[in-house]
Amino acid sequence: MKKNNQLVIISVLLIVGFILTSLISYFVSRAALRSQITLNQLPLTSDNIYSEIQRDLLSPIFISSLMATNTFLRDWVIQGEKEASQITRYLKEIKQKYNTFTSFFVSERTKIYYHADGILKKVSPNEARDAWYFRVREMAPDYEINVDPDMANKDTMTIFINYRVYDYHNKFMGVTGVGLTVSTVKRLIETYQERYGRTIYFIDKQGNVQLHGTNFSRKAANILQMDGLSTLAADILSNKKDTYLFKSAGKTTHLNTRYIPEFGWYLLVEQTEEKAVQRISQALIINLLICAIITVVVVLLTKITITAYQKKLEKMATEDKLTGAYNRHTFDIIYDQALKEARRKQMTFSIIMFDIDNFKRVNDKFGHFAGDAVLKNIVALTLAGIRESDMLCRWGGEEFLILLKECDLTNALGMAEKVRQSIKDAPTLYKGEQITVTVSIGVAEYHPTDDEDSLLSRVDNALFSAKANGKDRVEVETVAVL
Repeated sequence: MKKNNQLVIISVLLIVGFILTSLISYFVSRAALRSQITLNQLPLTSDNIYSEIQRDLLSPIFISSLMATNTFLRDWVIQGEKEASQITRYLKEIKQKYNTFTSFFVSERTKIYYHADGILKKVSPNEARDAWYFRVREMAPDYEINVDPDMANKDTMTIFINYRVYDYHNKFMGVTGVGLTVSTVKRLIETYQERYGRTIYFIDKQGNVQLHGTNFSRKAANILQMDGLSTLAADILSNKKDTYLFKSAGKTTHLNTRYIPEFGWYLLVEQTEEKAVQRISQALIINLLICAIITVVVVLLTKITITAYQKKLEKMATEDKLTGAYNRHTFDIIYDQALKEARRKQMTFSIIMFDIDNFKRVNDKFGHFAGDAVLKNIVALTLAGIRESDMLCRWGGEEFLILLKECDLTNALGMAEKVRQSIKDAPTLYKGEQITVTVSIGVAEYHPTDDEDSLLSRVDNALFSAKANGKDRVEVETVAVL
């Protein structure tokens, strides 16, 4: 009876613990989900979309810039615009070659508006529909992006790239460029949205929505009036790139923003978390149901599980017993993660390897306990001189490794020199004796061609060079880039 009571108590404790664990797991998973969306998924999507924008939408800017510096165009104008068929043929070739909706040139001398199908008209400062030309003529930047109806194509709403043209003496000659229909750009946006499952739209520097897909659900035309975004609008418009979290219509939404200088617009990419959180909630319910079924089994296996878990924890010991630095097993794990992260995110990191000069003399003169004190002091000095994100490992004996995440060779050299100098300037005090030691240091930076062994081999070679060149110094081993 007593045993049954104990089992009941254990069962109750397990059930309560399981519920608490499930709830904690739920909140932790939700926080991890948010972190994953904010730090990885959304920025990566934004980067991919930006790359595709560069390919699909920024090409008209490049085309227009080529037109503005084209020698044929400038020479034809300088020679008096004698044969309109020549410029018409040129503009038609641009339109066909680059698959643009329209291509045009407006001459400052004659005010004639040329396009791919011939002469359209003469622009006039008194004509409201020609105001764009006189605005571009007076502006400081070389080009602008403007959304206007295209007179040459039945007033179809078109995104024009208006690019200023100068002669060989930097005198203004007119405006040229190409155009894409708004519907074409919207289709591109919808393609991005279908591909990535995000809401994508563009705003200008005042917060006005400039372009969006057909399923855009926001009613307001400016983020200053949008639910959830109005409080973030000032911050969004003052930053070139950032990530935000807000609530709108009862939904938690993640937002990544990026300023596109070529357009003078901001790219906004939104992602809600409701579907993913719903899956986590369903998992919570299932876990609670399973808890009731497997409690009896868990009671029987509790002791075995705890014993196995304790043994596993013992095997997972991470620190060097003497110095408190990470051990070699732990370094292997973190080093492997650093390599994978560097390859995936195209980031860099560096490794410092150092060895105590003439350490055997310390042991011979002062004893091994003094040598242990020196090792502890060096670890303390090194940890004080590196960042919290850096990893110090006792590689073996008197040899140590430092893994520096997101650190290039220049910064790694500076840190290595700082470590070398601090160790030299701070002797170890042991039983009234001051024991001064120096270290030789090798430094190497990760290169995309490196594998698990080559980087360690290079830093080991650098350490060997430091020893061979007189000790108490820092040397670098680099890899040739073909």
